Amino acid sequence: MAATRRLLKPALFICDIQEKFRPAIWEYSQVIATTQKMLKASQILNIPVYATTQNRARLGETCAELPISHAVAHVDKTAFSMWVPDIRKEFEGSEPREVAIVGIESHICVTQTSLDLLAAGHKVYVLSDGVSSCNKQEVPIALRRLSREGAVVTTSESFLYELMGDAGVNEFKQIAGLVKETKDTTTSALETLCKI
Repeated sequence: MAATRRLLKPALFICDIQEKFRPAIWEYSQVIATTQKMLKASQILNIPVYATTQNRARLGETCAELPISHAVAHVDKTAFSMWVPDIRKEFEGSEPREVAIVGIESHICVTQTSLDLLAAGHKVYVLSDGVSSCNKQEVPIALRRLSREGAVVTTSESFLYELMGDAGVNEFKQIAGLVKETKDTTTSALETLCKI
């Protein structure tokens, strides 16, 4: 008999990872690499994905190297938080979820999304190897604040293993393979983005 996962209601939020931000965001390629890993994991583990763009008409579409065609919602917004009506409605009537967040900027949209999700009763995991800002100095300040507010500041690999909770889950070998496959990009992201 297969083991039961530790986290039973996960979701992945991808916040405003758009082409126009590429030259401005500190270590943007690391954010993209972590998001790619999480998108692959979401397909293996059947995690629903919610993505946003910030003012798409001015700032462009989600980066092409992020395949989000399977997203439950891909919403354009002008609010800084992702917790907008078109996403919020997807959570109506459901039990609290375990929401992992990647994207930008850590001190604005990621922070406001996290605060709104916490206020709505959800458990929030901010993946520190998958968030950044224009000014790198903003990142550790935002992560410290979010931790104090009740979010779990962790890494993509830690979240994936916590989600599974047991090597006996059916998807364990696929996730372990993904972790091995992305080892170099994960190490790079950890070395640059995770200086809390």
